Amino acid sequence: MSEKGWKVRPASLPDLDALTELFDAYRMFYRQASDPEGARQFLSQRLENLQSVILLAEHARTGEAAGFTQLYPTFSSVSMRRVWTLNDLYVRPEHRGAGIAGQLLDAAREHAELTGAKGLQLSTAPDNRTAQKLYEGRGYIKDDEYWHYFLTI
Repeated sequence: MSEKGWKVRPASLPDLDALTELFDAYRMFYRQASDPEGARQFLSQRLENLQSVILLAEHARTGEAAGFTQLYPTFSSVSMRRVWTLNDLYVRPEHRGAGIAGQLLDAAREHAELTGAKGLQLSTAPDNRTAQKLYEGRGYIKDDEYWHYFLTI
């Protein structure tokens, strides 16, 4: 089983209600207005069009949804291999500290390995020390070689 009865599995359309609630809470954590209908539509499109992989953490006995991570595929032209972008990671506040975020990261790594990916990439805020410690504890290396840029459209 897993730590304290929690398990992680790939989510699918029947999980949309639980995912919508988690995703809306995740967005509000990042100071976005609550938008359950928009969250539902966004997630539904990702799942229906196979544009992302969502891993859901739930209690093995009760099925209570505690968190999720969402992975988006991209590719490395230089290595000619797939890379997964770990874009979202969220655990309900009442379940933090139970090892669920680590389980989600481990499941993401397993998914990347099973799909023959070169690796996983992610970003976090410079002041998010808790997340940095979690990522570094799971083998993620801070990129000091490249600077990343973003163009807002």
